[in-house]
Amino acid sequence: MNGHYSVAIDGPSGAGKSSLARRCAAALGFVYADTGAIYRTVGLAVERAEIDRRSESAVTELLPQLNIRVGYDEHGEQHMFLNGEDVSALIRKPEISLLASDVSALPAVRAFLLDMQRKMAREHDIIMDGRDIGTVVLPDAEVKIFLTASAEARAERRVLQLKEKGIEESFEKVLEDIRYRDKQDSGRAAAPLRAAEDAVRLDTSDIDFQESFRRMSAIICRALNISLPEEAK
Repeated sequence: MNGHYSVAIDGPSGAGKSSLARRCAAALGFVYADTGAIYRTVGLAVERAEIDRRSESAVTELLPQLNIRVGYDEHGEQHMFLNGEDVSALIRKPEISLLASDVSALPAVRAFLLDMQRKMAREHDIIMDGRDIGTVVLPDAEVKIFLTASAEARAERRVLQLKEKGIEESFEKVLEDIRYRDKQDSGRAAAPLRAAEDAVRLDTSDIDFQESFRRMSAIICRALNISLPEEAK
């Protein structure tokens, strides 16, 4: 034990992991770690290097040239830095999402980032989300949640999120991308997406954000024997 609590949240793309994990972390005073943003940063680097994102040899050769750092601003928002540049906004483009899915399937990339993620958990009370947090990255986490929703529900939410950022994408295109990512994430040889045996499953297909937050925070608080601050409810 390192004296810190670890909460692992896994699930498919678009299930709401980032929004819910961030909200729960803020409510409980934990650090929030978005591991998807870390893989997106590698994806951006691969795009800039103009190499084949599915070529493990090419990507492996690139990795030692990357200085990837996670930082937090005064509001607790996570920022990603690539070789000193804040790329937090750039990595949210839809095309980077698909790049992240491809590079995350490469064992060399997962090994490259594993120590960074575990170090964060050693140093903080943390809520970390991703695809293999409860199964690979933090297998001893005190709380494991597998968050899911139907592909259609996830696509609808993603379209709205993109629209809020000024990005117009059709529902059909977003749904196609989500199904592609689901297939990639579940079928990859390295740390495929799956629920840990001791994970609590939470399906948010038919419930809104506030109810999803209520249920997720209740799972965490019950497991850790802590209470959600009254002002955070």
